[in-house]
Parts: sequence; structure tokens; C-alpha cells
Amino acid sequence: MSNSAKFVEEMAAGYAHKGGFITLGAGMLDGEVLTEAKITAPLKTFNRHGLIAGATGTGKTKSLQLISEELSKNGVPVMVMDMKGDLSGISQPGVTNPKIEERMAKIGVTWSASSLPSELLTISEEKGVKLRATVTEFGPVLLSKILGLSDAQSGTLSMVFKYADDKSLPLIDIKDLRKILQFIGNDGKAEIEENYGLVSTQSVAGIMRSLVVLEEQGADNFFGEPSFEVRDLIKLDENGRGVINILRLTDIQGKPALFSTFMLSLMAELYSEMPEKGDAEAPELVLFIDEAHLIFREAPKVLLDQIETVIKLIRSKGIGIFFITQSPDDIPDEVLGQLGFKLQHALRAFTEKDRKAIKKASENYPISNFYKADELLTSLGIGEAMVTVLNEKGIPTPLAHTMMSAPSTRMDVLTSEEINALVSKSKLTAKYNVDIDRDSAYEMLSAKIEDKKDADEEEKAAAKPAGREEKSIVEKAVNSSVGKMVVRELTRGLLGVLGIKSSTRKRTSSWW
Repeated sequence: MSNSAKFVEEMAAGYAHKGGFITLGAGMLDGEVLTEAKITAPLKTFNRHGLIAGATGTGKTKSLQLISEELSKNGVPVMVMDMKGDLSGISQPGVTNPKIEERMAKIGVTWSASSLPSELLTISEEKGVKLRATVTEFGPVLLSKILGLSDAQSGTLSMVFKYADDKSLPLIDIKDLRKILQFIGNDGKAEIEENYGLVSTQSVAGIMRSLVVLEEQGADNFFGEPSFEVRDLIKLDENGRGVINILRLTDIQGKPALFSTFMLSLMAELYSEMPEKGDAEAPELVLFIDEAHLIFREAPKVLLDQIETVIKLIRSKGIGIFFITQSPDDIPDEVLGQLGFKLQHALRAFTEKDRKAIKKASENYPISNFYKADELLTSLGIGEAMVTVLNEKGIPTPLAHTMMSAPSTRMDVLTSEEINALVSKSKLTAKYNVDIDRDSAYEMLSAKIEDKKDADEEEKAAAKPAGREEKSIVEKAVNSSVGKMVVRELTRGLLGVLGIKSSTRKRTSSWW
């Protein structure tokens, strides 16, 4: 049996799935594409998480687009983080060209243009369905972590939330939280300390400073109402295709605190809201985080810890999380060890550090009878990848040098008109792109402070007339003729007792 025949046989056995699956491409050996060696991934194991890695320009974004398309066509909703704006093209049909036709002929797969049901989402000023959460939903624990508060400051923040709960003061947005912090540091300090304990002015000031930093990155766009329900991410269209939710983040790359806040909220909500599913035939939702190196490089430790925890636990909820980045080195080992699906595009070795990184990356893949992984990593062409996934039994499939299929949707950005059309026809836009500013902590405390101020002024006003009347009575008594005579006689008597004779008295004596 030839080496090629052995390869096809091994791939056929390793990538044979009993349930539903998606096709990634065809296996390659010695530079030749073997059409019979289809490389596939079972839907059942997409909740085991994954990694798509590769140097800039090697095709990882197109692989992400292809996988998102195939999941959607198989009835699996998807959420993708669109850092560069080009993933939004999933909503529009692709256009063929000679290179695509040649690639698909080699793979042995028929290509046809398609567009897929899509929602554009935003946490910033970008156009799309607004994703928001209230301060109350976020809670004191997560908020303390994202603000980087000390233990003392975290305790003060917990006190704030407790007071707000007890007094039915809704904490909706940043201005609500700031107002209640100002209140407990000034007008409400005595009330708080009587019922909840001492309030540290330094802690309140520290929390306020941290809020300013978060607000400068656009958190006022994220905190508010109506609050987004994560179940709205899990939808099918009328043809049974999963909706692809595209979170547009082109203006967020320089705002790590805002992105971390959103990611913490999203992961917490997905874990708390989704029921246990176990090992279902297909995931409920697959989340793709593009340019993940930006997260792990700049995110606070709290987000890294949260991702590590969620990665280990959320699988049972039917949620898969995929990271797309330049090198496996960008992903912490604790997270990397949880990723069963691995799709690696080419890495470039320009320095000794690069060579060490390639050597380390190659060790993440099964030993192969057909390739040396470290050598293959640097020789992959554009649109080619090293692939291994988990089969239905959780066993890694054989390492396969794969020519990836081309996406059937547009591999480019949307025009402004296309963005506007998508946003305007979305039912979620009508549901979430409304500004609700109901009475909350800000308004309630402002009214309370104003009422107290008015009461104090009324009390002072009530006291002032009585004081003036009293004074006027005394003044009238003193200035009256009888009063003057009494004062004069009292003065004379007092002077007489002291042995002093007034000039008036002398003049009177002489006149008599």
C-alpha cells in the first residue's frame, strides 16, 4: 500500500463521525491535495472549545468565517467578535474567482455563494443592537474585580449595593453608582454608619477614581437599560439556520477595560442563564473571540481568571468558546489545555524566540506518521492549516495538513448602506435600541437631598421671623417714653450706688 493510500485510510478512520459534522477541507500529503481524505469536525464536540492560530495573513480569519458558516448551516447559533470589520461580510453572499474555483476543485467540494442570517451587535458607538447590562446585574463582586479595587474598597462597594437593595434604589447606570457614592460620603454618611458600619472617605474616593477610568473608555454606553438577554443570541431563522451574531469591535481595541467589562458580564450571564445540557448532539452556541491576543495581553487578571473558570465549567451548558490569535503562546497554559479543537495556520520563524515558540506549538499536536509538526508549521501555505479535533469519544483525531475550504459568504467589509439595512430590519434593534431612563438611585437620592435642603431652609425661615419679632418688641419697649424714663432712673440709681454723680444730675440740682 502506498503512503498516500495509508494516509487516506488513516484520515478516513480518524475523521469518521456517527453524528452531524462540518467539513473543513481535504488532507494534504507531500504537497498534494488528496480529495478522498476529507477533514471534518463533529458538531457534538464543539462545546469542547478550540483554537485557531496563525501569523498575520495566513488565513485564520477566513477559517473562522468558514467554521461559522458551516455551524450556522447546521442549525448552530454563533457569536463572533469582529475586531477588524471584515467578519460582517458573513451577512452577504460571496463572489467566486478563479482561485476559489481551483481550490474547491482540489478539495472536491462544490462551492456556491450564500448569505447567512446575521445580527450586528455593539457595545460602543458602532451601529448595531446595543448590548447593555445594569450595574445591579453586574453585582459588587464582578464590579470590584473589573475596577481593581482593594479589599477595603470592595467592602465599601458591597455596603453600597446592600444599602441600595434595602432602600429599593435601582442601580442602573454609572451615574446611579456615582450618586450613591457621593451620598454615603456626605449627606447620608450618618445614616449609613448607624446601620451598616463606618464609611471610609478614602475608599469612596478610590472607587470614584476607578469609575472615572472605566467611564472614559465608554462604560456609560454599556451600563444601562434595557438589559440584553443572552437567550436572544440563541436563535434560528425560518430555514433552521443558526443566526450569526457579529459584535462589531473596530473601535474597542484601545479600550481593554470596557471590553473586559463586557466579557465578564457575557460569560457570567451565559453560565448563569443557560441550563445544563450535557453532551448534546450539537452545541447551543459557539462563541468566537477574534484577535484573542489583545485580550490576554491587556486584560486584567480578573478576566483571565474568569475565562479559565468559565472554560472549565461552561461546556456542560452546551457553549463552546474558540480563541483566534497569532500564536498559541498568546493563550495561558491553563486555558490552552482545555481547547480540544486545534486549527493552526503557518507560523514564521524570524528569530530564535520564534523558533522556540514554533517548537512549543508543535508539541500541542498528536504525533504523526506522516509529518514533523515543527517543520510543517513553517511550510504551510496561505489557506492551509494543521488540524486535529476531538471525535465523539473525546479522542484527538490524527494530525492533518489541510487545504481549507473557501467561505461562501463575502470575504470583505460591509458598506454603510448594508450596515444600515441590517440594523433597521432587525427585531432586536427595535427591542434594545431604545433609551430607558426610569427613576433610579440618581433621581431618588437627588430628590431626597433636595427635600432635606428644602426642609432645612423652611426651618431656618420659620425661626427667623420669631427672632426678629422678639427683637422688635425689646427695641420698642426701650425706645418708648416710659422705657426711656425707666432706663434713665435705673442708670441714676446705679450711679448713685457707685458714688458717681452724673452731669445731668448736677445741672438738675442747680436749677432747683
